[in-house]
Amino acid sequence: MTILRSLDGYYDRMAERGEAEPPGFSREKISFAIEIAPDGMPVGVIDLRAASGKRLIPQLLSVPAAVKRTAGILPNLFWDKSAYVLGRTAGDGKRTALEHEAFKTTHIELLAGAGDPGLLALHRFLEGWAPEGFDAPPFNPDMLDANIVFRLKGENGFIHQRAAAHALLTSRTGDEGRLVPCLVTGRLSIAQRLHPTIKGVSGAQSSGAALVSFNLDAFASYGKEQGENGPTSQEAAFRYGAALNGMLERTSRNRLARGIGDATVVFWADTSQTVDEAQARAAEDVFAAFAEPPDDPDEARKVREQLESVMQGHPVEMLDPRLSPGTRFHVLGLAPNAARLSVRYWLSDDFGAFVQRLAEHYRDLSVMPRPWGERPPSISWLLLKTTAMLEKYENIPPQLAGEVTRAVLEGTRYPRSLLAAAIMRVRAGDDPSTGWHAAVIKAVLRRDARLRSAGPQTSDNFDLAKEDPPVSLERDNPHPAYQLGRLFAAYETAQRMALGKINATIRDRYFGAASATPASVFPLLMRGAQNHMGKLRKGGKGAWLEREVEEIANHLGGYLPRSLPLEAQGRFVLGYYHQRRGEFADREAEAELAVTDAEDTTNDE
Repeated sequence: MTILRSLDGYYDRMAERGEAEPPGFSREKISFAIEIAPDGMPVGVIDLRAASGKRLIPQLLSVPAAVKRTAGILPNLFWDKSAYVLGRTAGDGKRTALEHEAFKTTHIELLAGAGDPGLLALHRFLEGWAPEGFDAPPFNPDMLDANIVFRLKGENGFIHQRAAAHALLTSRTGDEGRLVPCLVTGRLSIAQRLHPTIKGVSGAQSSGAALVSFNLDAFASYGKEQGENGPTSQEAAFRYGAALNGMLERTSRNRLARGIGDATVVFWADTSQTVDEAQARAAEDVFAAFAEPPDDPDEARKVREQLESVMQGHPVEMLDPRLSPGTRFHVLGLAPNAARLSVRYWLSDDFGAFVQRLAEHYRDLSVMPRPWGERPPSISWLLLKTTAMLEKYENIPPQLAGEVTRAVLEGTRYPRSLLAAAIMRVRAGDDPSTGWHAAVIKAVLRRDARLRSAGPQTSDNFDLAKEDPPVSLERDNPHPAYQLGRLFAAYETAQRMALGKINATIRDRYFGAASATPASVFPLLMRGAQNHMGKLRKGGKGAWLEREVEEIANHLGGYLPRSLPLEAQGRFVLGYYHQRRGEFADREAEAELAVTDAEDTTNDE
């Protein structure tokens, strides 16, 4: 099923809930309403903005559909920004006079002969209005460049909502053009020349961007212009635009609150078969919770338990009694691209398949101890912690974010670049003991091993590569890289216990080199560790640590690889994390480490 056809179907759900705009209307950000008397005199200004923290934000109102502006001057009907409506703007306004004249002329012609009191009042207002009138009450500077509607004095509704205004709007929509088969509905109809503007995609133009457009000769064929190259009926274009704009609203339940990389993500269930609204809502709620777990600790724990239930093989229907087997589900990721939108991914599958893959993603990530606590990590949070410099959302590689999302929701291999990015961040100074990088590395290795396990075995090294990486500390793990990571963590512990808190630890100075070229670094680390453990031995401490180092060394058998490939570097990080955060041999270790941690805390103070 195509994107546009699926969106067209979702419009019916919106209409049943009373959320869909009627044909010819759209939801726009409106800040003010000018109240006018029957004689056309402005008597007041109504501030429609709502408080959001310390800011006032516009209200979304249903108004006559916004026109598609490019470089020309084209007014909206019964509403627009202050430059068009009042002839005033906060900027230089080189075209303001022309814009206002276009708005005024269009409406005077449209309203000529109108007998409705509201339309007549608006006609009189525009005839008598001069931009200099903005400098006097009731107008105020906050109105500049804001969207404005009109209201007749003594009434609650706006002028564009009056039955007479609707009749005028309907009379203007004459169908002109050649009948062609619509690519969405299959019916013969007039093709929409300019497709609707889509608003709400993070990073895109605030005025909106085009999902479908043909603006260059290279996109056209056989002499066709604009929308004729991909004929979509006017009705279908309106329906898919209204559906997508509705889901992209900030308060929508069908949008992930935080995007994934540069992509804004919306999702919806298909009710075209036997699924009703309640079943569709249940599927959307479960997907939203799994894809972006809530911050509330109790709700987050519930989501984690549900994920673990699916991992254990329980049917998806056990998550919510309203869920229906076989519900078709769609996920759309949109990214900004100048005045247009890029489709980062379009995924359509059985809802149960998406849930299974999200649970499998969580299983692949699982390491002990969990770095994220009770709240399972969302994809965006995972990428933020492991691939973004300074842990800033704008630094998440956008292409990587799209590839990872696709891998999670399709159950395919994670991109190799995710493994490289996580290791690169550790080498650049990120703290590998947090566990986030270890979780991502373990997920990439585990999924790769699982998907390759059905293939032929060609060598011992290949057999090792196919083994699942451990979830928690595994002392007998056969991989040299894993044991080297453990050894590095043990050496770091010896340094910390012997010297206390210092400015630059061996992790700060040698972690990257030790994980990539062990043979060139570990002899130096061994000499330093011997000195540190000798100091501990004189103080009657560290016996358990010597046993730990000896146990790890026995697994290595004196073998130090000259270099480690990327996957082995990942196992090094995983071994380091498990050794650093895992359970040690006995209570003696825990007691001595607790004393060291307490001394570090005292020094910080």
